[in-house]
Amino acid sequence: MKLKLSCVAALMLFAGVAHAQSSVTLYGVTDTGLLYQSASAANFQSKVNLGHVYEAKDAGIGQSLFGMRGIEDIGGGYSVTFKLQGAFSLTSGKTGLSSTPNTTAVFNQQTSVGVAGPFGTIDAGRQIVPMIRAMADTDVRNAQYFGSILTAWLGMNQAAGWQGTSTNGPLGALYDDNAIVYQSPKFYGASLALEYAPGGVAGQFQGGTRESAILKYSNYGLNLSGVYYNGHDTNPFTTTANGIVTAPSTGLNNNRFWYVGAMYTFHDFSVSGSYSIGRNPANSAHTNIEMISGGLGYRFSPSFKVTSGFYYLKDRNKSANQSDLVSLGGEYSFSHSTLAYAQVGYVNNRGTMSQTVTYGAPVPEGRSTTAAMIGIRHVF
Repeated sequence: MKLKLSCVAALMLFAGVAHAQSSVTLYGVTDTGLLYQSASAANFQSKVNLGHVYEAKDAGIGQSLFGMRGIEDIGGGYSVTFKLQGAFSLTSGKTGLSSTPNTTAVFNQQTSVGVAGPFGTIDAGRQIVPMIRAMADTDVRNAQYFGSILTAWLGMNQAAGWQGTSTNGPLGALYDDNAIVYQSPKFYGASLALEYAPGGVAGQFQGGTRESAILKYSNYGLNLSGVYYNGHDTNPFTTTANGIVTAPSTGLNNNRFWYVGAMYTFHDFSVSGSYSIGRNPANSAHTNIEMISGGLGYRFSPSFKVTSGFYYLKDRNKSANQSDLVSLGGEYSFSHSTLAYAQVGYVNNRGTMSQTVTYGAPVPEGRSTTAAMIGIRHVF
């Protein structure tokens, strides 16, 4: 009897250890508020001002999202990981945009599996491109969805003809399908990320491919980022009145984006700056856009901080096309999981520029616009 009990106890202990070697975590974010905007448009390429708008709006700081991630320890310091993550609208319940215009996907941000170890990590699948994280690390506004380096970069894409009906953009990328991403460990504060996404186009080795390299440094309050992104057959979809027109994948090298940025934090004060260029190497006379940013922030207490940013866009082919965006925001944390925010921004678009104050709220081309938003964000 004692032998049987010992065997049962041993089996239960073994099962517990085996179970402890793997785990799955569910997580998410809800972010919504009220937005006022003095001028609005039907889309990013419209010159028609529909007037002021007052609405319930998602994503004052970042998108509402839901996801699950898992990890299994396979021994020797190595593990297998996976991640499924998708955005949704808290105001309507709709899922996020996919790579194909006018369609949505449950896990539109990341669907990947990978291996982690002493060498770093390798993940494969649809992923958030490393360049965006590098830009967020060198922006006082942290690439928020309201008046930040993210909305300015989206303004670059709008100037290059991006319609906003899918996640495919003509300059850089926020998400890439079929991506293989390597992330190195930190070495004295420095780290490297490399991305390659095969296009899978028959007869075209470079058809639809993407590649990027990101170098970062983080130490002693200083963050530095350098980004190189290159894409072939980028933004192949155009939505017209007669439907979606798809350009053939021929390996055309038409998406190149460079970025250098820095942010320094001393005690509670932060300052940031960056310079970047997005262009179409196959037709630089059509797309060649410059972006300059600067930011200041101050944390008044562990619960309350204020950040501000300035973002300038210029069409290097047509000097009349310029845009200035200034933004100011305050965040108050009620707890580790919940914070309230208030933000205000002003954009001055000239020529055919249509940079937005907040993502998902288009403004007319060549129009100055003021926007303000208050909201709440909860992480679970």
